[in-house]
Amino acid sequence: MKADFLISVLNDVDTAARTNREKASNIVLQNPKLIKNLVEFTFDVDNKLSIKAAWVLEWICTHHGIENILRYLDAFTEKLAQVHFDSAIRPCAKICEQLATAYASKTDNEVKQKLTKQQIDLIIETGFDWLITDQKIAVKAYTMNTLYLLGLQKDWVHPELEYIIRTKVIHESKGCKARGKKIMSLIQKRSSS
Repeated sequence: MKADFLISVLNDVDTAARTNREKASNIVLQNPKLIKNLVEFTFDVDNKLSIKAAWVLEWICTHHGIENILRYLDAFTEKLAQVHFDSAIRPCAKICEQLATAYASKTDNEVKQKLTKQQIDLIIETGFDWLITDQKIAVKAYTMNTLYLLGLQKDWVHPELEYIIRTKVIHESKGCKARGKKIMSLIQKRSSS
């Protein structure tokens, strides 16, 4: 019943317009048990409904708190690399950036307590895959930031990230180039201090 209800809610999300995502996320948040189904639908990667599920999941995490996904971090991180629709990868990349931002925060928070080393490794691995494959600018921008932040804890990440930016990303679009230069500047500032 719950999954069928969520399918009907997602089918009403006809575009990624703010109002559609907000309306669907409010319905899901009225019954938080639906978040589990939303995560499952996000990773039903051969179903176009996964795109709408990813849009709504990202809206919930962005506007109602990244804590909403914490119970489902195993499912999220283990299946992250399987997402292949461009329109589903972007919201997943944004959720990864939010997780990394919370994890790198100087203040204690629930993400720091719940995000495991294995989950971080899966996010990093998928992030590097996204950077070296043909992805949209937003995915690469979110991913570079995610990898920079997670690299604050894993010292091998920054040299690899810097290498990929220098050899690949810097030759792509103006947006990728600008974000790449910003991230390289942060890495260099950190290594010189």
